[in-house]
Amino acid sequence: MLDYEKEAGHYDTLRGGEARAHEAAQAVLGLMAGTSGRLLDVACGTGIVTRRIAAARPGLRVTGVDLTPAMVRRASARLPGAVVRADSRRLPFPDGTFDAVTSIWLLHLLDDPEDLRAAIAECARVLRPGGVYVTTVDKAAAHNVGSDIDTVLAARPRRPAADAADTVTAHAVRVGLRPAGHGSFRGTGQGRSPRSTIADLRRGWFTQLPPGEPRTEEFAARLAALPDQDRPRPDPRFSLRAFRRPGPTDAPAGG
Repeated sequence: MLDYEKEAGHYDTLRGGEARAHEAAQAVLGLMAGTSGRLLDVACGTGIVTRRIAAARPGLRVTGVDLTPAMVRRASARLPGAVVRADSRRLPFPDGTFDAVTSIWLLHLLDDPEDLRAAIAECARVLRPGGVYVTTVDKAAAHNVGSDIDTVLAARPRRPAADAADTVTAHAVRVGLRPAGHGSFRGTGQGRSPRSTIADLRRGWFTQLPPGEPRTEEFAARLAALPDQDRPRPDPRFSLRAFRRPGPTDAPAGG
């Protein structure tokens, strides 16, 4: 896994910056139509998306949490007084505190099934009745855009997708949430080029191909043989799922 303490300084630059943040924020807000009150952004990272959500919906009082100190510092500069260092598996808030909870690009990092269950359960716990939870799913699959780079990488070892949509939905339902919609957004500026993919390989982006290992360098050599080394291939398209905590006036599930 990447060292996010080291990644924080150039995280936004390598991941589409403000353009991608705009796309993400708009898609998230589209699944929270009419929501006001308090919103918690879990694993807010540098706060680049969190700030856009706050700016676009003045009726929301936004709080961000992240576990990595360097990310918290950067997010705090964007949202002074509104960012807390916390673990997504043990959120430091009472039950039913928030009208909306988001976790953008978090669940794919939780390889341990218990960690995944705990994070989703915590997001549900701090959500008030009638509130909505929005999260990204199937992040790794979004990067497969059918390019020549994907053809080269097709044979690489892969870990099971922790954030598979069906898995996330099953956990959400188990803790009392109901599916409430889906959406997607373009990962603007994240289209891979062969040269950038080689750099990602060598810094540990692909978790099953550790930097410096012979097999990693074999993939790097195949990528180096592709044409147009600096031409970005198509941008990924990320998927979102929304879930709602039933309120007191909702009919029982299946009723």
